[in-house]
Amino acid sequence: QVHLVESGGGSVQAGGSLRLSCVFSGYIFNTVCMAWFRQAPGKEREGVAGISPYGSDTIYADSVKGRFTVSRDNAKNTLSLQMNSLKPEDTAMYYCAAYTISGTCPTMIGGAYRDWGQGTQVTVSS
Repeated sequence: QVHLVESGGGSVQAGGSLRLSCVFSGYIFNTVCMAWFRQAPGKEREGVAGISPYGSDTIYADSVKGRFTVSRDNAKNTLSLQMNSLKPEDTAMYYCAAYTISGTCPTMIGGAYRDWGQGTQVTVSS
């Protein structure tokens, strides 16, 4: 049974930091590609960051490069997203996603991911 459970969201002021976590289960860790996505009200879902199974390769959306860092600890079955210098435009519901690799990884193409968490809300005030 596959499970993805996010935590760590909250409300912060602009310039602040948050660390999101996603605990995953039901996978063989070295075959699972993972990513963070977000969706703001009235906007389409967008990819934020992606990471390969061993964490050696990462990709980021241009809007978060230099501010966000994606990482994973396979021993703890945890995917993380460290978010610094937060901006009001980062306000969104954040989701972790996973799929067993059959193509390019990392990727931020949402359609590639089969499994999704329930999301955690991030709100940044100005």
